[in-house]
Amino acid sequence: MVFLGLQMTNSSKDLSNKPATRQELSAFLQKVAVLPPVAKGQGGGRLLFALDATASREQTWDQASHLQGEMFLAARDAGGLQVQLAYFRGFAEFYKTGWCRDSAALLGLMSGIQCRAGTTQIARVLQHALSENKAQRIHCLVYVGDAMEENPELLCQLAGQLGMLNVPVFVFQEGHDPMVQESFQAMARLSRGAWSRFDSGSAAQLRELLRAVAIYASGGLQALERYSQGAGSEVQRLTRQLRP
Repeated sequence: MVFLGLQMTNSSKDLSNKPATRQELSAFLQKVAVLPPVAKGQGGGRLLFALDATASREQTWDQASHLQGEMFLAARDAGGLQVQLAYFRGFAEFYKTGWCRDSAALLGLMSGIQCRAGTTQIARVLQHALSENKAQRIHCLVYVGDAMEENPELLCQLAGQLGMLNVPVFVFQEGHDPMVQESFQAMARLSRGAWSRFDSGSAAQLRELLRAVAIYASGGLQALERYSQGAGSEVQRLTRQLRP
């Protein structure tokens, strides 16, 4: 699994387009600086969208970039959606944007990111979600990845903490690794979220699932229930996982 970054460092930084020179880094930071911020107290759901940007996911990265836009469209009629994008890759590289509503700006940043070989940093994603929720309430975490190379007990502990704070984790697994599936399903269950699978041939399926999550983040379970009535079986299964 891969998340994207600019430097090989353990400190969190804003998303970068490339791994690069000081001039390129400066240009990237200028782009991030003009992303429209979301004021505290502003309406709409808050969704943290985290991606594995390691080398194994390079072929599906562009697909994920395009599908993210579907979340904004789906949430628009349910009260709006504020999104923060985070990703990891390489050696301890971890990056994030600010919170914003401008899907075009976020998608533009994603289009310049390149996947790099490295190990997963899912625990860091979950810890970041806990930190963001402490600063201001977030409504859910979406995680898309295909591997798990960490201590599953730690991941379950962090996911459980998010569940106690009513921050469900929606885990979308690429591929069919059974050990990864076991860990991902446990994370979703302990956070009171949901798990689903997708692959390179199921773009439409992932699109519908992301739309469902966006509707949940914006309008809650009742809004998702209404949406799922006319949706496919995967959306209905995800909805059932969220019911008390």
